[in-house]
Amino acid sequence: MKSFGGKVLFLDRSDINTDEIIPARYLTEISKEALKPHMLVDLKLDGFDPKDPKNQEARVIVTRANFGCGSSREHAPWVFEINNINVVIASSFARIFRQNMFNCGMLAIELPEADINKLFTYKNSDAVIAVDFDNNILTVSSGQESTTFPYQISEFDKALVKAGGWVEFADARY
Repeated sequence: MKSFGGKVLFLDRSDINTDEIIPARYLTEISKEALKPHMLVDLKLDGFDPKDPKNQEARVIVTRANFGCGSSREHAPWVFEINNINVVIASSFARIFRQNMFNCGMLAIELPEADINKLFTYKNSDAVIAVDFDNNILTVSSGQESTTFPYQISEFDKALVKAGGWVEFADARY
């Protein structure tokens, strides 16, 4: 099973939609690799540059409510996967985006808004998030400071992630 966690990209806005995650004009690409340079290219957020090398080092995204709204395109989780981001943390997700994350073997972690606000206190630091998948705990740290948060996902979604995604889950069972 893959490990989860790493440097954090903070996207301080609600309602980031799938067209901002991967614009429709790139959906004609025939490989995940071809999607890689187009992650978040249309996201409008003060001070955000999708080509900033610091952003490209991120392995975790922390954002606000209703992340992944819009169309049901599976390309949105794919573009994160190909950019080595395998955890997205938000106060809520669009239902289909959230399930697509689990189906691709990645984590979509929902935390209460108060916990998301605490995570955002680390925004202007070199924050790193470690995920203890087996115990449903994540820890954000920067320098000497750290905070731990429990999270919940269903046993079925946990099994999908542990298997590496829906295809691997089905191959092992059917």
